[in-house]
Amino acid sequence: MKPGTIVAEGLSRRFRVYPKRHVTLKEAIVRRRDLRPTDIWALRDVSFQVEPGEAVGLMGRNGSGKTTLLRLVAGIFGPSGGSIAVAGDVGALLGIGAGFHPDFTGRENVYLNGAIHGLSRRYVRERMDEIVTFSELDRFIDLPVRTYSAGMFMRLGFAVATHLDADVLLLDEVFTVGDEAFQRKCFGKIFEFKSRGGTIVFVSHAASSVESLCERAILLRAGGVVYDGETHEAIAAYHRMLAEEEDPEERKAGLQEWGTGEARIAEVRLEDEDGAERRQYLSGEPMVVRLKLAVESATAPPRLMLTLREANGGLVGSAVSDLSELGWEGNPGEQRLIYQLPRVPLAEGRFQFGAALTDPRTGRVLHHVERAAEFVVVPSDAVRGTIRLDGSWRLAGSESEVPAR
Repeated sequence: MKPGTIVAEGLSRRFRVYPKRHVTLKEAIVRRRDLRPTDIWALRDVSFQVEPGEAVGLMGRNGSGKTTLLRLVAGIFGPSGGSIAVAGDVGALLGIGAGFHPDFTGRENVYLNGAIHGLSRRYVRERMDEIVTFSELDRFIDLPVRTYSAGMFMRLGFAVATHLDADVLLLDEVFTVGDEAFQRKCFGKIFEFKSRGGTIVFVSHAASSVESLCERAILLRAGGVVYDGETHEAIAAYHRMLAEEEDPEERKAGLQEWGTGEARIAEVRLEDEDGAERRQYLSGEPMVVRLKLAVESATAPPRLMLTLREANGGLVGSAVSDLSELGWEGNPGEQRLIYQLPRVPLAEGRFQFGAALTDPRTGRVLHHVERAAEFVVVPSDAVRGTIRLDGSWRLAGSESEVPAR
């Protein structure tokens, strides 16, 4: 096989789970019937082939077998049935700080990871400056990694993984921490690896990340392959899996959108009164939110919810409307909506709009987007905090009022 090729045939992996992790000798003898293990099949009869230079996304609900499959490709453990063959060297980032020793410094852990991947100390030393510069940890590289934050762990781990001379790069939910600028930097490095002909296998709940990086996706369900093909179709099938749940637990792992797809929120655009697109507003300025909906087939009027959240996800407010009251026609094609705020009721900070379309009768989610549009509010006067209080003051017994500032 050419370096970068991955071939799985009838791949299965079983885990044996015991009811208690530690038992005494007496318990093992007296309660041996109660302590019989349970076999859990994380993967069953999975077959696929990845060609050199291909970028493949692994998608599926929590517990579908994505991480298990990635670890089989990495050779962390072997299959219980079938076979997996990987040609060439493998670089893996399967968890924040995976393979790091907490008492070693960042620099020592770079050498340690290099040794684990079979690289000489000289090879790692020649690339050390490049790795440290990419991680942006110059001031912390000689401190023990137990003092690192989760974001610092990710930065160093990603820097090491992408600077290995590998043929295959395995990535498991590596963009759930770190700031937006560093995430863009990571994507740039991944695309650089891809342009050199490297093979990528990428696990993520963020559909936009999978679609931008991978031309092919494999959708797993209960340890089996339910779809293997074009990424957009895999994402649509994945969203349909989640459509019956109002709040899927995968949100904690970075899931940004889901739904049946009968009607989709194709675009959310923020503007000023003159129709110019904006990403920054002065506190108290007017705001216009324009939504473009894509309707695949004639559908009954859905309910639209617009949510406003802080950058950390805290809910600030929401607006709900039944589109039947707006004269929804529901014809296939595009529908456009406008939501106007005469004054942005925020003082300062970073915020984001989310949007959701649901069936008002059953609650079925047609489409839900977590971060549909992000914006910044800058203080325009003496107001501070999150919410702008546009009240007024007057002396008790007086009729004259003065607006609050």
